Amino acid sequence: MFSNAEIGIDLGTANILIYSKNKGIILNEPSVVAIDINTKQVVAVGADAKEMIGKTPRNIVPIRPLKDGVIADYDITAQMLKAFLKKVSKTLGMSMRKPNVVVCTPSGSTTVERRAIHNAVTSYGAKQVHLIEEPVAAAIGADLPVDEPIANVIVDIGGGTAEIGIISLGGVVSSSSVRVGGDKMDDEIIQYIRKKYNILIGERTAENVKIEIAYAHPNHKEEFVDVRGRDMVTGLPKTVTISSKEVYQAIKESLEQILQAIHVTLENCPPELSGDIVDRGIVITGGGSLLKGMQEWLATELSVPVHIAPNPLESVAIGTGKAIKMIAKLEKAAK
Repeated sequence: MFSNAEIGIDLGTANILIYSKNKGIILNEPSVVAIDINTKQVVAVGADAKEMIGKTPRNIVPIRPLKDGVIADYDITAQMLKAFLKKVSKTLGMSMRKPNVVVCTPSGSTTVERRAIHNAVTSYGAKQVHLIEEPVAAAIGADLPVDEPIANVIVDIGGGTAEIGIISLGGVVSSSSVRVGGDKMDDEIIQYIRKKYNILIGERTAENVKIEIAYAHPNHKEEFVDVRGRDMVTGLPKTVTISSKEVYQAIKESLEQILQAIHVTLENCPPELSGDIVDRGIVITGGGSLLKGMQEWLATELSVPVHIAPNPLESVAIGTGKAIKMIAKLEKAAK
């Protein structure tokens, strides 16, 4: 019996990733749960539940229990975590008795929100649960020397939040968090198409539009994509062609909020570390960093080098897993 498994959990608004010390990323699934509202039973979790969004009968409701990087529905999050951890123990081919778990939390989360995360993981039977801040986890996962006395600037643009942190000597020197991420951009695309074309599209369609033709940089070669939705006047299905310039107009406000948050964090940085930032630049990670032109746009706006993490979608999960080794040092720095 393998008694003390060590796992890291990235409790993301869009996806949950679980990292094992020996096997790397062992689970990467959407943070969605399908619930039967009559019996309150969980029908499906993860990818199976995401497939159901917008396609279910009345009694089955797909829910995203994490909103803006924090737990919105505690009971359902606990059930979802249990289902994923059960899946993981099968993957590892052994019983995970009392694992040591490191979970990352958004840097702006309150004590109550942190306790909810702690309790949700503990209810599965974890031996020890350590919470670390998301920017620190992202920086460790992006292979930055977080325990050295130099400025490591990380910008993690996730599904629910954008986290910006300046980390030195294992602790966060300056950070800010805005509740803007991939989900808000999807929502803005839905609203834009609704206002301009009188067509209602679903979340998944909006996400596909964002992945295919959304640009962070205003100057780009225009691209087009066909979008199918429901005409709000006739109620019938309709297809329209959307351009990348229109999508940029839809998400422009979110991009500016992220830029503003980076500015605020850099302004609060001690002058000694500012010199490092000019030389070393900043590292972007998270799904939002994959938006076309994001790297070039930020480099232009901030006048510092901008690098993309080696594995942007998995940085936080890898960081939580690697943090197990340095957890005592990190917790000391966080106090």
